[in-house]
Amino acid sequence: MVVYHDTEWGVPVHDDRKLFEFMVLDAFQAGLSWAIILNKREGFRQVFADFDARRIARFNRRSVARLLKDPSIVRNRQKIEATIQNAKYFLAIQEQHRSFDHYIWQFVDGRPRQNRWRTMKQIPAKTTQSDAMSADLKQRGFRFVGSRICYAFMQAAGMVNDHVVGCFRYGEVQKG
Repeated sequence: MVVYHDTEWGVPVHDDRKLFEFMVLDAFQAGLSWAIILNKREGFRQVFADFDARRIARFNRRSVARLLKDPSIVRNRQKIEATIQNAKYFLAIQEQHRSFDHYIWQFVDGRPRQNRWRTMKQIPAKTTQSDAMSADLKQRGFRFVGSRICYAFMQAAGMVNDHVVGCFRYGEVQKG
């Protein structure tokens, strides 16, 4: 958790594969702790073809059955099936918007929101931007993209800087 916080969390991401990875991992986190997901991250990378949406979109019922038996990931049928479905819609967004990056960053006007939280308690679980992202993704057919999941995604992908101002990473992330 410390290494993730100190090197990755909140750093702006513009690589489509990495954005898809965060989308998948945040969906699997629903109802669980981030520590569980981070501990299984390498397993997720292996079974989900290093988060290659084109390959995942071709997964079938046998793939789902195989994944449900794999202890290296969280074995939840709904989340596995949603990942496959979301991969297809992710590809459609890439085609429509040149890249998923171009599409997803529109929810923060193309640049990270620099919040100035003094305490962890001030950090919201969702915002109007995550509400809008969630609604748009759901309209496109995505699953496991509620506003809270979208806000966690926004935090992980650096669309918002939610390091508290007293954290050494706040200024580093802000400078980019």
